Amino acid sequence: MYYLVKFVVRLYFRLMYKLRIEGKDNIPDDSTVIYACNHRSNADPPLLGCAAKGKFAFMAKEELFRNKLFAWLIRSLGAFPVARGKGDTAVIDTAVERLGSNRSLMIFPEGTRSKDGKVGRGHTGAALIAARAGKPVIPVGICYGEKLRFRTPLTVKFGKPIDPAEYCETGDNPNPRQLVKLKNRYMADIKLLVEGEPETSADTKEESADE
Repeated sequence: MYYLVKFVVRLYFRLMYKLRIEGKDNIPDDSTVIYACNHRSNADPPLLGCAAKGKFAFMAKEELFRNKLFAWLIRSLGAFPVARGKGDTAVIDTAVERLGSNRSLMIFPEGTRSKDGKVGRGHTGAALIAARAGKPVIPVGICYGEKLRFRTPLTVKFGKPIDPAEYCETGDNPNPRQLVKLKNRYMADIKLLVEGEPETSADTKEESADE
């Protein structure tokens, strides 16, 4: 059922939008990973799920599990509930467990949808899970114009994997300051994928030429 739903969702996105997927070869074949992605709309989770490799696990707000039929559907697709704003540490344990059971994890580290399309500061949740699980983080950028409309050009960009061991100690008790460094790295990569290289002013170019 999982792969049937994934096929149908991918077909939907290809019919509705001008879908383009870049950097898929950056995803390792020999490991589950953590996809850290910018967040623009409710379409992001299924879009990312159909664009990437393998099976997924993902966090969903607990309110979505109140309807038994819908709860069964999203659980079969890898969802598990999270109580937002309550500091639910069991969610971290569940995420680490899913990564060890042949499911990659998708996370939207900004924590909320961007209203202007720009990438926010992000949180360290993905860094904590990566450090505890010892799994690489794949930065992802979902890129389109102001709104998703029929046949809008829509691009999903996968960046190069980030090894958490290069930024922090891995294991059950990673250093919080080191987690911030890891978070800053994947957020910078996401921003680069979404917004591109920052423009260099004419004055800066002239200074560089003088040097």
